[in-house]
Amino acid sequence: MKGYEAETFGELNAETYDALTEERMAAETRDSVQTLFELAGGGKVLELAIGTGRVAIPLAKRGLAVQGIEASEEMVAKLREKPGGSDIPVTIGDMAEVRLTETFDLVYLVFNTIFNLTTQDAQIRCFQNAARHLGANGVFVIETVVPDFSEYVDGQRIKGSWATLDAARFEIAIHDRVAQTVAFQRIIIREDGIQMTPHFMRYAWPSELDLMARLASLERRDRWAWWDRSPFTADSKSHVTVYGPSPHP
Repeated sequence: MKGYEAETFGELNAETYDALTEERMAAETRDSVQTLFELAGGGKVLELAIGTGRVAIPLAKRGLAVQGIEASEEMVAKLREKPGGSDIPVTIGDMAEVRLTETFDLVYLVFNTIFNLTTQDAQIRCFQNAARHLGANGVFVIETVVPDFSEYVDGQRIKGSWATLDAARFEIAIHDRVAQTVAFQRIIIREDGIQMTPHFMRYAWPSELDLMARLASLERRDRWAWWDRSPFTADSKSHVTVYGPSPHP
């Protein structure tokens, strides 16, 4: 999607992100915070694409030393407005490129955000950058959906979200199987006009992410279907994967 960059998601969604996700993702946030807290082992934590602090702030409130990297200044501004948000150090920049001077016991990237890097090369660089920031016993945790295109016909999908007497919200998605990209346009039609919010992602299969990890001298330690550590199977709709430094780089 022409003009869609690393910071575009935040620029377009910062004002509404928390309102749209807070209630829907309350259970996910609780489960992810608990598992990440356990994986951190009381050590230092780095969140890639920290956003508005949905996960980072609860981790910091549990006593962990949390830092973040975020491409969108608008998202960080929302983080700073929250209690405890101003205490979390955040570096503005591309999570695939920013290099901090410290190493961490836990680096994590959640909620499909690896897919916001819209080329395979950028995703590989993100894994490499995560590996650079890991201590000798650190782990890199990533959470994504397992791509599913069963609802698509001829590479397209139109899906409604809600409708009232005077408004409606629906989404158009165009799938490019060769590039492994999906271009979205989320559209709200009201009496006073039309609002459009684009999104563009490059998805990767779990096995492809494992290969990216190997290229970064990381190896898979665990893979679960969800943050509750339930088993990952052929029917799983999502995965949480834990990588650590390979003893044989």
